Amino acid sequence: MFTLFRLVPVRDALTAHLPVLAAAFLVAELFYKFGSFLLECLAFLATWFVFDLIVHVARGLFGAPLTASRYSAKSSN
Repeated sequence: MFTLFRLVPVRDALTAHLPVLAAAFLVAELFYKFGSFLLECLAFLATWFVFDLIVHVARGLFGAPLTASRYSAKSSN
């Protein structure tokens, strides 16, 4: 998590990652009622991963890619 905050520029975090996080949180809050914090947390993290993957693939297909190399070039000091 620290690496995510350190490597991702604030603008990209607000425009690409925060909406995906909010959508995953909303889905988890509305639909995940397992009775176990651990199961709900794991389901939330899996949902966040899948939503972020879908957004990443869609951005790659439709023109605004967010690639890891974009971030790693900044951190290779």
